[in-house]
Amino acid sequence: MEEKKNIIDLRNISVVFEDGEQVLRDFNLSIRDGEFVTLLGQSGCGKTTTLRVIAGFIEPSAGDVLFDGKKINGVPPYQRPVNTIFQRYALFPHYNVFENIAFGLRLRKVPEAEIRQRVGEMLKFVNLEGFEKRDITKLSGGQQQRVAIARAVINKPKVLLLDEPLAALDLKLRKDMQNELKNIQKQLGITFVYVTHDQEEALSMSDTVVVMNEGTVQQIGTPVDIYNEPQNAFVADFIGESNILDGHMPKDLVAHFAGKDFVCLDKGFAPNEEVDIVIRPEDVDIVPVEQGMLTGLVTGVTFRGVHFEIIVDIEGFKWMIQTTDFSPEGSTVGLHIEPDAIHVMKKSKYSGLYGDFSSYSDEIDQLSELTEEEE
Repeated sequence: MEEKKNIIDLRNISVVFEDGEQVLRDFNLSIRDGEFVTLLGQSGCGKTTTLRVIAGFIEPSAGDVLFDGKKINGVPPYQRPVNTIFQRYALFPHYNVFENIAFGLRLRKVPEAEIRQRVGEMLKFVNLEGFEKRDITKLSGGQQQRVAIARAVINKPKVLLLDEPLAALDLKLRKDMQNELKNIQKQLGITFVYVTHDQEEALSMSDTVVVMNEGTVQQIGTPVDIYNEPQNAFVADFIGESNILDGHMPKDLVAHFAGKDFVCLDKGFAPNEEVDIVIRPEDVDIVPVEQGMLTGLVTGVTFRGVHFEIIVDIEGFKWMIQTTDFSPEGSTVGLHIEPDAIHVMKKSKYSGLYGDFSSYSDEIDQLSELTEEEE
């Protein structure tokens, strides 16, 4: 299959605001034509600023923005072949559905007959046939989302930028719209650049995920690569749940952590090099004590519907294990870890910041989500 060309290149982009705050630092990213790319990170990491640089709403303090290989620094937003869908959709409340979708065509002085034909096609495309005269304020959140999509793609942009477009929807509708957006992107074949802080959303929708923190790229890869092969402790902790332990590599294919040597699949480290060890909760098996590589005490059990989340204390380090097998609180269990479940990472500035689940609770998760929503 022919390799698709790059449609957007961000080269050594830095953005420093007037107050001296640096939001992007030497940021590099290439996006291929027809790709679904998600910028993923916490509030304040620079993902929306990156989107605004592509759109032309922010001029970078340094670096180049290229579109189809041509530098477009200084080109105003309306002259760029991109469209943006914002978190709050920015629909016109005094226009009905038809006129909202037709707005861009009217600006371009498209003939009325063509407007009617193209708006009709778009209404069909987003499953809103018969809604032409409906008042925007009378639509549900999901219907408003569809109008925003139709209005953004009717001008056939080469790139669609989406800034947390599902954040205002409830969970079920959000999941439905995730599938719908991915299908729309496939059918249209245009490039989507999507911003979210929701890891599950990024993993389920994207061809490529760009994990960001503090204005820099932490890792770029497919959802599977990002999840299975995190490059540092920040990515391992931010994408899903992770047990992150201090360790070292006595030799190739042997990792030492939790006081023992384990066979692993990693090599290329210096003898006895200190490393971070990542083991995903679903990759650990709870076994009878006599069969365990490690032994610990169950200190917490949470039922999640599909599986149990079991916290096991091993010499003060609280492991999380996700399993369909129940182990009661207070019981002593063994843990078995296969070589391919052990992921060895080089030490980074994030080493030691993340680790066990001693402070883990639903309340902390909910508090962090509320804080993000407020921001």
